[in-house]
Amino acid sequence: MSDINQLIAQVYAEAKRESFPIDEPVYQAAGLDPKMPILYGGNLESPLCFFARDLGKDEVLVQQPLYGAAGRHVRQGIYRTLFQKEPNRSTDLSGVLEHVLLTNTVPYKPPGNKAYSENVKKRFRPFLEQLLIRHWQGNCIITLGNEAFKWFSPYAPKGEAAQFFAGSDRYTSSFPITLTAQDEQGQRHERSVTILPLPHPSPLNQKYYAQFPQLLQQRLTSIFS
Repeated sequence: MSDINQLIAQVYAEAKRESFPIDEPVYQAAGLDPKMPILYGGNLESPLCFFARDLGKDEVLVQQPLYGAAGRHVRQGIYRTLFQKEPNRSTDLSGVLEHVLLTNTVPYKPPGNKAYSENVKKRFRPFLEQLLIRHWQGNCIITLGNEAFKWFSPYAPKGEAAQFFAGSDRYTSSFPITLTAQDEQGQRHERSVTILPLPHPSPLNQKYYAQFPQLLQQRLTSIFS
């Protein structure tokens, strides 16, 4: 069993250890075990990670993060930047997964469209730390929305993340942090990363929805150019 499969098995064991809210009918409709995590999609050797809040129905059906409406905006932006041409509805966007890692604060779909509680996020945080520090090889993380950015607050001095996010330039500037984690033997691991926040590309986010493609383009150009 590879290291990443061991990590997935550990997440699965933790999910079975004690119940927490999962949108089980969506998994059952897809013929999937609700306790089996959808931990990541894409390439662990890519320089860039997209970090979103949690999974939706579309993501469960295809077993990939960021596959629904918001994910399509992201994948179209990556395609546009990498291949210098405009995608259309029939464009195969699967090739962008070779260039990014996709993951969420919790590798499960919550009931409805409600964010997971802080207790659930805390419970699965160690596994996300292992993914980002020990398995992924990159150092740039684009967060989508407030909840995704707040997940990284504990790795900065108290109050610094909130102060940064309150700034009017939060979607064009960067926030460097050092992620830390402990493995099963208690050994400490670190990775210095740069957090690049973006708003969530939802039509409900009226203030930034129209701006999202340009903001994303700026972020991607700075990484891939």
